[in-house]
Amino acid sequence: MARIPIDHLTCMDAARELKWLAKEIAYHDHRYNTQDNPAISDADYDLLRKRNLAIEERFPELIRKDSPSHKVGAPASKRFETTVHHTAMLSLSNAFNCQDVYNFFERARRFLCLSIDYPQEIIAEPKIDGLSLALRYEDGVLVKAATRGNGMVGENVTANARTVSDIPIVLHGKPPKVLEVRGEIYMAHQDFAILNEQRELTGCPCFANPRNAAAGSLRQIDASVTANRALKFFAYSWGEISEMPADTHLDMIERFCYYGFIINPLTKLFYDVEELILYYHDLEKKRCTLGYDIDGVVYKLNSLALQHRLGCVSRAPRWAIAYKFPSEKAITILRNIDIQVGRTGVLTPVARLIPVTVGGVVVTNATLHNEDYIRGISAEGIPIRKNGDIRIGDTIVIRRAGDVVPQVLDILLERRKCGATPYQFPHVCPACNSHAIRRAGEAVYRCTGGLVCPAQVVERICHFVSRNAFDIEGLGIERINFFFCARDDSLMIHSPADIFTLEKRQRNSSIKLENMKGFGETAIRNLYNAINIRRQIMFSRFLFALGIPHVGEMTARRFARHYTSYTAFMNIAQSAKGPDQGNQAWQDMINIDGIGTVVAESVINFYNEVQNIKVLAQLLKEVTVLDEENPSFSFSSPIFGKRIVFTGSLERLSRYEVKNMAERFGAKITSSVSKNTDLIVAGQCAGLKLKKARELGIEIIDEDQWFTLIRKLYLS
Repeated sequence: MARIPIDHLTCMDAARELKWLAKEIAYHDHRYNTQDNPAISDADYDLLRKRNLAIEERFPELIRKDSPSHKVGAPASKRFETTVHHTAMLSLSNAFNCQDVYNFFERARRFLCLSIDYPQEIIAEPKIDGLSLALRYEDGVLVKAATRGNGMVGENVTANARTVSDIPIVLHGKPPKVLEVRGEIYMAHQDFAILNEQRELTGCPCFANPRNAAAGSLRQIDASVTANRALKFFAYSWGEISEMPADTHLDMIERFCYYGFIINPLTKLFYDVEELILYYHDLEKKRCTLGYDIDGVVYKLNSLALQHRLGCVSRAPRWAIAYKFPSEKAITILRNIDIQVGRTGVLTPVARLIPVTVGGVVVTNATLHNEDYIRGISAEGIPIRKNGDIRIGDTIVIRRAGDVVPQVLDILLERRKCGATPYQFPHVCPACNSHAIRRAGEAVYRCTGGLVCPAQVVERICHFVSRNAFDIEGLGIERINFFFCARDDSLMIHSPADIFTLEKRQRNSSIKLENMKGFGETAIRNLYNAINIRRQIMFSRFLFALGIPHVGEMTARRFARHYTSYTAFMNIAQSAKGPDQGNQAWQDMINIDGIGTVVAESVINFYNEVQNIKVLAQLLKEVTVLDEENPSFSFSSPIFGKRIVFTGSLERLSRYEVKNMAERFGAKITSSVSKNTDLIVAGQCAGLKLKKARELGIEIIDEDQWFTLIRKLYLS
């Protein structure tokens, strides 16, 4: 599957790719965490997640309920009894270059409202390539050992963990009454080689790498098998704990050493990001001499107080990051260049390669991005690679770094065959033969076929019926293709409204679905039921399903929570005039927190296009759009439904944190003051917004009063 560069993705392209990434990452999570048999290398897996996160950061409104960003690991295997982690076992965010590391610590500084010269103590330690394990001790005695699982529920491997010599059964000294120590099970290179020699002699399949061997050895039904494997354990973190024996991360793991655990001797404390980068490069050079596998370096803020303030995102702490070692490169031959057409009509070139192994996986395709990339120039005409354009038959260098699918890095010009000609990018769509154009300022060609192009129509309908939109079960890509390509009017689905008229058209037709291959009586009944139960839909899901550019799931919810009624929203969208002719409707729209001019213009353009209005009119004859429901827990909040503006500098928490507080209790955060504003929270040096609020007679409170109000809400 070819990847469009992230900065070239449209909203529809992004939604489609996030759906694919969610499915692909879940598959590899299962292979890695449950089966101990990964299909791709760790570096390649990290790039999948990096691609997913980058798309979500650019299109936050498209974040899916099944997003990998919200998940850790995979469901626990059914071979073991499951156990719930009292404190979630999170994963780590990844850095892939120095700038990512600088950005990470700068974000942390801004989030915590720390001055530039504030001394940050940072722990650096090798990132062990093994299996995460949580060890629960009560009164100093090991009572439970659990794998990560999906982060919330893991596998109970207590009997197996007791056989690992590095894991103490009874702790030394006086540990807390309840202490959950977390770390990594791994296997040394020498022990791995011996194990594979033994397996080869007995006719058993060899393990692919030490990580697989360690995971497979710990997750044995027979604990005696685990006992015969040379497993090791490094302690580096903790979960539930009845009392904290230290106030820094380094002091905590040194306390673990006192209790009887082994901690990594390469763990160090630093005070400067430059030193962290030097540590990374030094460890990268030494990694082959360590005797065990590492795949990067982990950085953590040392202060537990700052860790607590930073907290976590959905699957990772904000106070730690893993700086991964780079991926591999490989050389192969470009056999052909194919053109794929995306849902928005973008023509994307895909390199078809002679298969080659890169980073532990066989690669057959690579992304070529666009016409300029093939020609070897940037949009400004500047060369982007030393050996010029890419031609069919070239020997090329590929790498799996910075993208999900391998990228063509360069060509070996000295191996180019005589007579090779430059590639001519097609000016017609391969899906419908419509003219393909490249607009000024864009790097891509787009098909002009619109709704007549099967590549676009099918994808748009797929988006309409997807889980976070209308969620119509039984209308997958194969069936949508079937209905789209059907020749009889009673079967055709060429627009969203056609979905809801299918049953009626079939009732009056002589060509019946039940006579078609793959459509039994039960399947047809289930399909009609799935369609009919979606004739009523919440405002936000309906808006998201329309596929308006730049209006993803999150943005649709913002509109729905603000306007509540779809009719009210549609009237606003049709009456708003845009930034050049801005009126009250336009101002109201862009005042919604998180809605900018790009999104607002996209919505206005959609609702002022005659063809869209016709499609909507047909659809609204078949479905009812329900008013948006607000979270029930917020109704008791005195700020529920209030339009609140924060202005000035806040001292206690960052602006991001206080906005989250307000939204949690049902408030609507707006960016400008108007007569519709209900409350102003004014920090230090508040300026024009505060002045305007006074002129309009709007209620104003300071930061102390805000926290008093919030404290009452928490206590209630």
